[in-house]
Amino acid sequence: MMPQSLTGKTALIFGGTGAIGAASARALATAGARIIIVYRHSAAGVESAGELLASLDGTGHRACPADISDTASIEQLRDNLAIDCAVLDILVNAAGFTQPVAHADLDALDDALIDEIFRVNWRGQFAAIRTFAPMLKASKNGLIVSLSSIAGFTGVGSNIAYCAAKAGIDVMTKALARALAPEVRVLAVSPGVVDSDFVPGRSADFNARVEASIPLRRIATADDVADAVLACATHLRYSTGHIVQIDGGRAL
Repeated sequence: MMPQSLTGKTALIFGGTGAIGAASARALATAGARIIIVYRHSAAGVESAGELLASLDGTGHRACPADISDTASIEQLRDNLAIDCAVLDILVNAAGFTQPVAHADLDALDDALIDEIFRVNWRGQFAAIRTFAPMLKASKNGLIVSLSSIAGFTGVGSNIAYCAAKAGIDVMTKALARALAPEVRVLAVSPGVVDSDFVPGRSADFNARVEASIPLRRIATADDVADAVLACATHLRYSTGHIVQIDGGRAL
């Protein structure tokens, strides 16, 4: 079966300049979608967004600053986009944050870090969905894809709070799939270890050690994850409320 074209569709990608967000933008643009990249405002963010826009297939793409941890910022983004974009077809929640903390070091996982992890990785994703749900419903065939992690059910990850936040994404996906149907489908993509700089301090040595424990004998690339995001929009048209694992069998 040939993939469904996304020509005429608009995709909003939070965390659009991160490894997975950028790869998802490229994949969806190649399929015909118009891309709106959301990035956290900074000099580096502006530069990264500009470079990504220049690399995308197609035309009409744009980049907008917003802070996923600040609901008012998300709502301002919606109001700005609504001036010339009444309908949204795809929302990709790829923004995230973590910090390595050994699971046995309970004192190191203090309240401030816990709150920040949940604010960015759970509350922010929910706030984005809540804010853009009316525009997604207006499409009559909206799609939300949230980035989860196998850490949400294995309990193995950069820290315990991050594992818990991703478990929350999985639950949110199931609950919202019921709440937003039939106008909007809700899916989550759940990677294992991805070759990126998302987790500070992870080195090539870490990747090599992990590869040996994965049945497919390699860690994921950002493009592997983006392929799953694209599949949610093109091939998995009768799926909602599900968690799509992209881990090379690591969770087995």
